[in-house]
Amino acid sequence: ALFAASAAAFTPSSFNGQAVQGRVATKARMSMETSEDLAVLAKKLNPIVGFFDPLGLSNQNFWDTTSEETIGFLRESEVKHGRIAMFAFVGYLVHANGIAFPWAMSLDGTPFPKVSSAPEAWDAISDAGKLQIFLFIGFLEFYREVACETHYMKGGKIGEFPAFDPSVIPGGALNLYDPFGISSKNSDEKKEAGLIKEINNGRLAMLGMFGFLSEAKVEGAVPLLKGVIPHYDGDFMAPLSTSILPF
Repeated sequence: ALFAASAAAFTPSSFNGQAVQGRVATKARMSMETSEDLAVLAKKLNPIVGFFDPLGLSNQNFWDTTSEETIGFLRESEVKHGRIAMFAFVGYLVHANGIAFPWAMSLDGTPFPKVSSAPEAWDAISDAGKLQIFLFIGFLEFYREVACETHYMKGGKIGEFPAFDPSVIPGGALNLYDPFGISSKNSDEKKEAGLIKEINNGRLAMLGMFGFLSEAKVEGAVPLLKGVIPHYDGDFMAPLSTSILPF
């Protein structure tokens, strides 16, 4: 059940289900992006490179959907992974400098690990802590899929995270999409410019993380980071091998 929640965002039923279909409106369909729209967006993101799709993903039909729905999935995936990469990049820098919260990490008084790299910090987290992280991520994925008025594969807003309903979540919570209500006050032009910056920063953060991880496994793989990023003995592709799944 834990991993099913996380995987729900990537299953056909999550965007072909009756609940999602019932929310689709004509206006939403009209706002769905095409490959031509991607070409226009690409010029805004990088006027020099422009539209770059060597694998032809924008012309594919994932899970027997339309190309417009597939583009919606790809656009949402890029924004989501870009945001995660920006968090990861900052986190890597924080751990590389030995910065940790001063309070206890767990109820038994175990402190937050002070290590030289983020992967080592992950390995130092207890099994219970890792399970809590997966459960929380699974909840966010599930809530994103079911709580939006219009699904991102049906013309919904790319990158939007639905507001938390205080009647459902006791005590309420900060809305992740715009926690302090700043974006909602901006003009449409400023919002568009902000989205362009977010995509570019997300792409740069993904490349930055690839650089960190490559240098951590193969010394000298990134000449500028040689001697800066310490070696990591673990396996990035098997993040649970040192604890929950010891094999």
